[in-house]
Amino acid sequence: MDDVVTIEDALSTRAQKERAAQAGQPMYASRVKVHPKEIGGTYRRLKWAVLIVLLAIYYVVPWIRWDRGPDAPDQAVLADIVNGRLYFFFIEIWPQEVYYLTGLLILGAVGLFLVTSLAGRVWCGYTCPQTVWTDLFMWVERLIEGDRNARVRLDNAPMSAAKLGKRSLKHAVWLVIAAATGGAWIMYFNDAPTVVGNVFTGQASTGVYFFVGLFTATTYLLAGWAREQVCTYMCPWPRFQAAMFDEDTLIVTYEKWRGEPRGRHQKGQAAEALGDCVDCNLCVAVCPTGIDIRDGQQLECIGCALCIDACNSVMAKVGRPLNLITYDTTRNQEALAAGAPVPKYRLARPRTVLYSLLLLIVAGLMLWSLAFRASLDINVLHDRNPLFVTLSDGSIRNGYTIKILNKTLEGRAYLLGIEGLSAPRLTVVGQEGEGADNAILEAEADSVASYRIYLRLPREAVTGDSLTFTFTLTDPDSGDVVYNETVFRGPKP
Repeated sequence: MDDVVTIEDALSTRAQKERAAQAGQPMYASRVKVHPKEIGGTYRRLKWAVLIVLLAIYYVVPWIRWDRGPDAPDQAVLADIVNGRLYFFFIEIWPQEVYYLTGLLILGAVGLFLVTSLAGRVWCGYTCPQTVWTDLFMWVERLIEGDRNARVRLDNAPMSAAKLGKRSLKHAVWLVIAAATGGAWIMYFNDAPTVVGNVFTGQASTGVYFFVGLFTATTYLLAGWAREQVCTYMCPWPRFQAAMFDEDTLIVTYEKWRGEPRGRHQKGQAAEALGDCVDCNLCVAVCPTGIDIRDGQQLECIGCALCIDACNSVMAKVGRPLNLITYDTTRNQEALAAGAPVPKYRLARPRTVLYSLLLLIVAGLMLWSLAFRASLDINVLHDRNPLFVTLSDGSIRNGYTIKILNKTLEGRAYLLGIEGLSAPRLTVVGQEGEGADNAILEAEADSVASYRIYLRLPREAVTGDSLTFTFTLTDPDSGDVVYNETVFRGPKP
């Protein structure tokens, strides 16, 4: 019943807001700028390592070459929007194979659920693009303006030539990084050497300049200005990530049972009078979102663990055990607080088993599909107007558009045949010869070849207004055969 909001409570809250408004007090607090302090330690070094690796991957991958043949793009990772291809090293995805992208999204989502259920918000703290670029921008800010105290003094100081110079230099470097970020993103959709040359010589298209500018602006605003507000207000993940937590999820935790009551240790004071926390607030000063982890688990906490590094540095100085703030599970902390034996960590739990099975199933299906995907396909479209034509000799003719998808890197000649009809005669528009029961159709490497086909049957062979039959397409070199079932239209009996 304590959680139920009564009408009286609601009216009381409304009255409080009205009184605050009448007194001239704002009902909503404005943003308090966060100035994270630089800290060293295990988790800070880990974050730097992850940042360097991820940025290297992002900026270097478009320049990696991959030989696919004389007429194919040689960029290893490329989303060729114009030609409708997605290249990833030896894998080539066609538009009709968009289900592979769906599979990747499912793998990414379920993988994120699994990692979150095991180790909390490590994605947010270490690998999220917002975190990576914000860390990079803050490093530039500290390099130019100084550490936390120096930046606070600079913010509060009146404008001067020194302040203007530092601010201008900082924003100039931010814009350079943002432009490099936007430019690198465009390389994933265009040949990297070509598009870079065109951008700097003024020969790139309007679309290229627009998207470079768009991604430059968003990187500059989100990583330079918005920072923790993106995680707190814009990102949906904090709103439901707690649903993946359980009592065995590793999260950044303050050992309240050990640290309280907190306070600065005075000379001559009994050791047992206070807990290990000396209330130095260094954990708050280093937090990139400006929270106090000692208040418990919070939506704003991204799990970066910099507060652990900060607290350990203080504990080492005052001669107390490390990891007053640590990665631990709720179950362990409850046992430690009660003085009970620490339970064994449970890696296999219903949710982790479920997520792991989903990952294995989806990944297995995708690998199986890639291993046995066909390099040849055929699409057939029957003419709608007219459905059929009666020729002067009484035979019935239907028209079709046939598209051949040659997914190999070599030009091929295929044999088109028919199954399920009596005495069929094929005519390929644009080719010499008429009246054969098969035809040779060519398709260039990695392309779609389109043909107009006329199929004729004797009148006596048309026994109904709709006859079902199958086009077959055979690759003589590999022996692969693909089928497409369609219909032959005729007059009603």
